[in-house]
Amino acid sequence: VEMAEHAPSVALDAVLKESSALPEGTPKIKGYEFNLGVDHRALLQSYMHTGFQATSFAQAVLEINNMIEKRLELPGELEESEVTSDLGPPRSGCTIFLGFTSNLISSGVRESIRYLAEHRMVDVIVTTAGGVEEDLIKCLAPTYLGEFSLPGRELRQRGINRIGNLLVPNDNYCHFEEWLMPILDQMVLEQKTEGTHWTPSKMIHRLGKEINNPESVYYWAYKNKIPVFSPALTDGSLGDMIYFHSYKNPGLQLDIVEDIRGMNSQAVFARRTGMIILGGGLVKHHIANANLMRNGADFAVFVNTGQEFDGSDSGARPDEAVSWGKIRLDAKPVKVYADATLVFPLLVAETFARHADRLTAAGKKD
Repeated sequence: VEMAEHAPSVALDAVLKESSALPEGTPKIKGYEFNLGVDHRALLQSYMHTGFQATSFAQAVLEINNMIEKRLELPGELEESEVTSDLGPPRSGCTIFLGFTSNLISSGVRESIRYLAEHRMVDVIVTTAGGVEEDLIKCLAPTYLGEFSLPGRELRQRGINRIGNLLVPNDNYCHFEEWLMPILDQMVLEQKTEGTHWTPSKMIHRLGKEINNPESVYYWAYKNKIPVFSPALTDGSLGDMIYFHSYKNPGLQLDIVEDIRGMNSQAVFARRTGMIILGGGLVKHHIANANLMRNGADFAVFVNTGQEFDGSDSGARPDEAVSWGKIRLDAKPVKVYADATLVFPLLVAETFARHADRLTAAGKKD
């Protein structure tokens, strides 16, 4: 068979198709140059032009730094609605909401979150029951590092609870019960004798006061008057203890209606808002829904591994929240598809920690 002298034109046209010009200024992909030595800040800055989730990380850094710059702005001349709001005039130019799931408090990310609360770098915290109790329990007894592969049957027989590759002895929850029960007794007494109207957020502040430990996120939230909202506060060990306590000393009431007004007011009467949400589920929706009340947040960063194909809110991209009015039409929200234990400490390093002097100075003026 005689061989053709030229490649088929259809193949040539397909493989060697000419490109149209990209817009002028389109960024070029380039990673970090280790021949210049090890500079961790330059390494993280190189992520912007690395591609994939590295670029999303760098965009999240920009988005959070934009929140911080607006937060540092003075509120300026107040509108009548701001003066007469439930909360009084806004304290800053941008109210930052931080939400996180309980597993992050169980992990070492707790220390990054505690840093933000300690220096009042965020304005509102939203978490689950586990996100509260695991912080308090760590003040009473440690959580340990194990392995994902440890067999559940064996662990149960030994009284060891597993959270991923973390291990929590069940004795920790026994210590928690011993610490918590007298506080619940006192709360019931104050409700009956002083008319104290308890809400989940007021209870969390009380627990932060009682733990009196600077390692605790909620100690600092109490000290710095950062509201902590947890509408499902009974869905965890706290709920277990409240359940047991209801047999010994019944009557404790927690009002979630007062808290939803307080939560929504934080968004409605803010000059601007920013959302930083680690994980999904309740914390993601509770913050986003509060921002619906003001026709959307101005800034948003989501960090989670959820996918949108199943229609879950946890996996939804920020653009879905735009369709609901939970993020503003002109916002530039970012989602980083990653484990928050990898990403969040680095985000804090490149944002809040880098602006620590300015943020703490502004906090002292307040």
